[in-house]
This record gives sequence, structure tokens and C-alpha cells, in this order.
Amino acid sequence: MSELGRQDGREIGGKSEPVDIQQAGNEAGIFAPKAAAESRMPVSVWIIAGLAVLAVVVGLVFAGRKKTEAAPNTVLPLAAYAGNLPLSQLAMSESTSLSGGKSTFVDGYIKNTGSETVTGVTVQVIFRNDEAMPPQLETVPLALIRTREPYVDTQMVSAAPLKPGDEREFRLIFESIPTNWNYQMPEVHVVRVDTK
Repeated sequence: MSELGRQDGREIGGKSEPVDIQQAGNEAGIFAPKAAAESRMPVSVWIIAGLAVLAVVVGLVFAGRKKTEAAPNTVLPLAAYAGNLPLSQLAMSESTSLSGGKSTFVDGYIKNTGSETVTGVTVQVIFRNDEAMPPQLETVPLALIRTREPYVDTQMVSAAPLKPGDEREFRLIFESIPTNWNYQMPEVHVVRVDTK
């Protein structure tokens, strides 16, 4: 480098002395305050980010809530289309798993005698007792039997809608039945029907 590129003149007491620019820069860099290279994010950005996170959390809380249609021990009214969906040949069976759990099944047939295609059915099953206590009520979606071999496989009605005139087998599965149940066939009421 040339002498001009490496040195700068400073006047000290009226005299001009050469100063090495690189050395002056190094000394200034050591003792100088930190430059704006480590700038912080503005507070407004943090506030906006916090509000976005809060909005997501509130959205998840509201999305996670389940709507309760009625109190757990309230017999629901029949659906308007229920008269067009007669249930027949109801039968009960039980199964015990290897872990000792017990499942109770209610099988039967459902027929669509109406003029609309049914895409969903919800039933309320009433397990009565002989002890003058309120019955146990279970509100469950009705599942159609897809196959019986090698095991019973079910699917939701929405996967195979019931067209007018269709009749299909269904299965309701219950993992816990009250101990005071009278072991009579429970009542099965159609309380919600989705059609298209």
C-alpha cells in the first residue's frame, strides 16, 4: 500500500503527525461502544407476536370444547326422520378381551323407508334397571357392519350412505354397562339423522 493509504495526518499542538489508520481502527474497535449490529427487535414486534400466539391458544381452546346436546341423563326426543328408519332384529352379544375387558354389542338392521339419502345416524340407548333408579343413557353414532369375516368390521354411515329403500346391518359397541342393568334388551331411539 502507498504511504497515503496507510497514514493520515493529525495535528497535535500545531504539528502534523502521521497516524496508522489500521491501528487507530483497531484501538477504536476495542474501546468503542458496540455498533448497531446487535440491534434488538422493537417492542411492537414482540407485542404482535404475543397477540398472535394468544389468538392461536384461544382458538384451540374453543375448538377443543365439545357441545353438549343435553344433560347426560336426559332422554332425547326422536329425530324428525326417525320414523323413516325402523330398527329390527335387535340382538345382544358379549366379548371378553385378553386383557379382561368386556364389550357388549347390540346388532340389528336399519332400513331407510324415506325419500332422502341418510349420511349419519345417532342413537340413544337406554339401559333400564329394576331398582327404581334412573337408567343409564348412552348416545352413540350408529355404525354399519361392513364385513363379518374374519371378524366384524364396522364403518360410519357417512362412508356408505343409506339410499331410499336400503337395508343394512348395524352394530353398537359399549365398553361399560351399569352393574344394576336388568339384562333386558335396551331401548334404541334414533335421535339425530343427517340427510342429503
